[in-house]
Amino acid sequence: MPIHPTAIVDPRAVVDATAVLGPYVVIDGPAVIGARCVLGPSVVVEGHTEIGPDCRLHAHAAIGGTPQDRRFPGAESYTRIGAGSILREGVTVHRGTAPGTATVVGERCLLMTNSHVGHNCTLADEVILVSGALLGGHVQIGPRAMISGNAAIHQFVRVGELALVGILARIVQDVPPFFLTDQQGAIIGENRVGMTRAGLSPDERREIKAAFRVIYRAGLGRSAAVEYLAGAVVTAAGQRLLQFMSGDSPRGVATRSPHSARAA
Repeated sequence: MPIHPTAIVDPRAVVDATAVLGPYVVIDGPAVIGARCVLGPSVVVEGHTEIGPDCRLHAHAAIGGTPQDRRFPGAESYTRIGAGSILREGVTVHRGTAPGTATVVGERCLLMTNSHVGHNCTLADEVILVSGALLGGHVQIGPRAMISGNAAIHQFVRVGELALVGILARIVQDVPPFFLTDQQGAIIGENRVGMTRAGLSPDERREIKAAFRVIYRAGLGRSAAVEYLAGAVVTAAGQRLLQFMSGDSPRGVATRSPHSARAA
């Protein structure tokens, strides 16, 4: 097991024999470090943290720390990082705040430099947080969504599958799947490039485009949008959009941007 002599490993921790722990790594608590993980210089892993196989944590990443919540009772809670995820320099991921709860980062996620995942967030697979992106507590991010640099997302907000949150954006309401936001968190269009790269069929892309036109250019409220989608969508992607719009939304769903009236 290649552990640098300056690393400090809690005797309660379980470190796979193929994992690599670099200089000044600190593992404090009953953490589990999976096969072929590489922890770079000065990485800190705390508490009941599970890091899946083939993850790479770069210098000064801090995982499983105490949540930034004054109500945190100090009880046992968890952090889970999925297989194949990359956490770059200075990333912070805090554990759940209520007893028995967890903060979860899915598989093959990329968290770029100095991004932050607050307590009880859930990131699905292949999410990208660009440098400086900030997630408040209880944020949910769907598969293959991208949060651009220095964007900030309010606690309890949901961001859907393949959504693209704009650079420097302030997101205080839910961002539906497949759509783009401006810096004010309003919806400006469909994530056409993302949908194409993700392999959505032409029929799926056309249906999402039609949904954007009807919901956002017509300025439908959420209830009317759900009613429209329920009667219109037939593709798998359209059904996932309907499911998101119909789901529980503590913060409400983002509205249209005045710039969304541009030509399609």
